[in-house]
Amino acid sequence: MTSEILTRQAERPDPDALLVAIAEYVCGEPCQSSEALETAHHCLKDSLACGMLALAFPDCVRLLGPVVPEAQLSSGVSVPGRSDELDPVQAAFNIGVLIRYLDFNDTWLAAEWGHPSDNLGAILAVADYVSKQRIKQGEPPLIIQDVIQAMIQAHEIQGVLALKNSFNQVGLDHVLLVRVASTAVVTRLLGGRQEQVIDALSQAWLDGGALRTYRHAPNTGPRKSWAAGDACRRAVQLALMTLNGQMGYPSALTAPGWGFQDVLFNGEAIALERPLGSYVMENVLFKIAFPAEFHAQTAVECALALHPQVANRLDEIERIEIETQEAGARIIDKTGPLNNYADRDHCLQYMVAVPLIFGELTAASYSDEVASDPRIDALRETMVVRENPEFTRAYFDPEQRAIGNAIQIHFKDGTQTERVSIDFPIGHRRRRDEGIPKLEEKFKHAIESTFEPDQASRIQALMADANQLDRVPVPDFLATWKRPN
Repeated sequence: MTSEILTRQAERPDPDALLVAIAEYVCGEPCQSSEALETAHHCLKDSLACGMLALAFPDCVRLLGPVVPEAQLSSGVSVPGRSDELDPVQAAFNIGVLIRYLDFNDTWLAAEWGHPSDNLGAILAVADYVSKQRIKQGEPPLIIQDVIQAMIQAHEIQGVLALKNSFNQVGLDHVLLVRVASTAVVTRLLGGRQEQVIDALSQAWLDGGALRTYRHAPNTGPRKSWAAGDACRRAVQLALMTLNGQMGYPSALTAPGWGFQDVLFNGEAIALERPLGSYVMENVLFKIAFPAEFHAQTAVECALALHPQVANRLDEIERIEIETQEAGARIIDKTGPLNNYADRDHCLQYMVAVPLIFGELTAASYSDEVASDPRIDALRETMVVRENPEFTRAYFDPEQRAIGNAIQIHFKDGTQTERVSIDFPIGHRRRRDEGIPKLEEKFKHAIESTFEPDQASRIQALMADANQLDRVPVPDFLATWKRPN
């Protein structure tokens, strides 16, 4: 980079078009799509259910609470399922960790992938904080309808950015989109004007991106379970700093040599493939049946269908053929030793072996105890994974968004099972009628296994009617989820 080029670029430019488009969207009219609004209510229930289920895991609980012991706030932000009252930055981390920890919350798959409900950590924390500040000043608090609208916007920003911009291809983790989407919506929830949303967004892009190192062998580890919470935390911090007077950086994306695109994206332009609306929330994928990386969801369904035929013939298996999409083959086709929970829930072969043997796949299936069963690795050794080009084509087709997998098992005596193939997982938009009752079962189980009966009943009653829930003040909502000391 020469000084001559730097001098020519010294005049401050207009904000990057992408920053402006996102800011105009979050400062615009609320969503009117009945499908998106209904789906967002399901998403709120599902995300909090995931968080409550995570509380049963000590490794998750150790991440929660204030940054240092006893750093609580009087009238701070309430964390669902906990007694903590925290500052909004650390509360965003806590809620984000809970929702994401088990890899059981919603998913979006495109050129980039991710979990749009990760943003709820930042949204709920800021909504509670803003509401309590308003109440102190004699103003009305935010209501759950405000949370629902922010969820739709965050889903849309993260998901539409993911449609054609593949950050994983340059080694960056998808949680950078959580930071970007959350920064935009919480700056607005905090009362930021459009110009301030632009400034805060520029800060979010300047942060660059976390490396995907912790998601891939040989370094796979539990950071992937708190990375989204970390992105939520940073988003809230950047929003608060911007509203406290920090300036923005208008060409954070496009500055020659120094902008995000040149430094971290091979000089390619980051763009929105479609106008921002409610497309992502309407098409989001729920993880209803299995806490498993989403590219494997239909593979697990196939394995469960084959379980009755093979459970008593495991020693007779010669070869297990698995067909998957290109993304599945690239991300979760994993051989060799699996060192921890995070290794196992991102291994296609492990997620197929367990249901073939046990007829189930739960969060506990990734524990050291279950993984020590020698039959799992023995089955993994027989597996052959290959890309099915038709699955890949349907995966990228915007009218399908399929996540196909197929399994066929061959035995040593020359016989084989039928080839079981499933294109759309139960959490897909095309299977909503089948999936939502199971989502309700997941929610009910999560609440009843976490809270005492009286509190569980109050929570279920609170969540039962979306129209009534929309009018509930955010602090009252979170108080219902608060666990006594």
